[in-house]
Amino acid sequence: MSTLYDIPLTTLDGKATSLADHRGKAVLVVNVASRCGLTPQYEGLERLQQRYADRGFTVLGVPCNQFGGQEPGSAEEIQTFCSTTYGVTFPMVEKVDVNGPDRHPLYAELTQAPDAEGEAGDITWNFEKFLVDAEGTVAGRFRPRVLPESDEVTSAIEARLPN
Repeated sequence: MSTLYDIPLTTLDGKATSLADHRGKAVLVVNVASRCGLTPQYEGLERLQQRYADRGFTVLGVPCNQFGGQEPGSAEEIQTFCSTTYGVTFPMVEKVDVNGPDRHPLYAELTQAPDAEGEAGDITWNFEKFLVDAEGTVAGRFRPRVLPESDEVTSAIEARLPN
């Protein structure tokens, strides 16, 4: 049986990676976009990274261009935008599809998890968040308008920090 850890990913700079590189940590996986009304959520995501990184946590940004063409850039453009505009230090992977026939295998698994209202299925927009616990199990799903630093998200993260 494969796990979320077994699904191959590629970093923005072209290196092979997977969630296994973060085994033993809580990971907040977020489909991101540079030209979205929700793009300022990068600020909160980076603050979460800074706040919890030393306690076994990371954000993982997953660019996606499926919602209004709001992530049209190349990997280099995305990396430059995130680091210069928002000071992003958390890992980012290559742009993927999160819905539809070309949905990345990571999102084929993540979208099976329900949100707080019990709804699973397709990603609804940019900045949908999935909390993966230190054992590689989806422990929470937060819709796009749930802010990264909301009590709902931070309490879920704190409950699953390994350190």
